[in-house]
Amino acid sequence: MDRRTRAREVAMQALYQLDVQGSDYLRDIGAFLREYAEDSLVASLAEQWVRGTWECLDTCDAMIRAAAIKWELSRLSGVDRSILRLGVYQLRFCPEIPGKVVINEAIEIAKKYSGQQSPRFVNGVLDAVLRQLCADGVRPGQRRQT
Repeated sequence: MDRRTRAREVAMQALYQLDVQGSDYLRDIGAFLREYAEDSLVASLAEQWVRGTWECLDTCDAMIRAAAIKWELSRLSGVDRSILRLGVYQLRFCPEIPGKVVINEAIEIAKKYSGQQSPRFVNGVLDAVLRQLCADGVRPGQRRQT
């Protein structure tokens, strides 16, 4: 498995733990990452993405709410919420990662860790977020090719 893919999986799992246990868990995130990340690159990337997502949580959640029409964030499974939060964070705040890579990786994580309908839902929400970011000029020229 690609190390960045593994870092995304570990980051999603850590975000899920934060969602369940609350912000106090952030101080213990290093121990979690050391346990589940196979090497220092995976741990470093995962920690960067987890801390960034958590610091920008309000922005990420607002973008999810805007894209997930007719869905309350609280009604989503914790896994789906964590996948979407990480994906939105990477789309909005990590312009060096191509949008299509972010979305495709999120779909694969949803296939592995969530329910049967989740990959399609994750795809729809993140695609809508990417389209909005492109329209707003945040990610100019980064349209997802389907």
